Amino acid sequence: MKTVLIALLASSVSTAPLVALTAEQTQRIADAATVVTEIHSAPDKDIPQELWAKSACVMVIPSMKKAAFVFGGEYGRGLMSCRHANEWTAPIFMRVDKGSWGLQIGAQSIDLVLLVMNAKGIEKLLGNKVTLGAEMSVAAGPVGRDARAATDAQMTAEILSYSRAQGLFAGINLSGGVVRPDEDANRDLYGTAITPRAVLLDATVVAPRQTQPFLNALRP
Repeated sequence: MKTVLIALLASSVSTAPLVALTAEQTQRIADAATVVTEIHSAPDKDIPQELWAKSACVMVIPSMKKAAFVFGGEYGRGLMSCRHANEWTAPIFMRVDKGSWGLQIGAQSIDLVLLVMNAKGIEKLLGNKVTLGAEMSVAAGPVGRDARAATDAQMTAEILSYSRAQGLFAGINLSGGVVRPDEDANRDLYGTAITPRAVLLDATVVAPRQTQPFLNALRP
């Protein structure tokens, strides 16, 4: 009986996360869902469906902005979910930092959408941090209905990256950007007993109710 109780307790830790989100984190989830919904509403200016269907994970960073106290710096925080058995996993919070990007002229912030195209890319992103273009190949993704317009570089990249600013959705070169799990936000979402790896790769964690708007937006 004691052994059974221990097993049940361990199972509850892996499947029932402790959620203590801030208002800002909850808004981040809503904003990420809105970005996905809005880009899919215009098929001629969307990510090609063939590439979307092939992606292993999708990361959305809403309202990436220029850092207030770092000259030329830009940063953003968002969510990433991966496919497992044709379903989207519970998401984790991610962050992107860049030393000097040069946002589109006149834009104070941009929305980013990153498609992770293979399992190798997932492993790299779950490390402490990874530099795009150096430790992980990245290319500006093609836009439109037809993925056949993609270049060889786009078809072999581990990440395809897109940006939206002032109504314009287009591929963007994120080389030099640093991507990592947002540890503080993930602790708020899942507690200390559940790791990002367990969420995305083991796929045993039940998605917290607060993340459902994002997962609903990812589904066709």
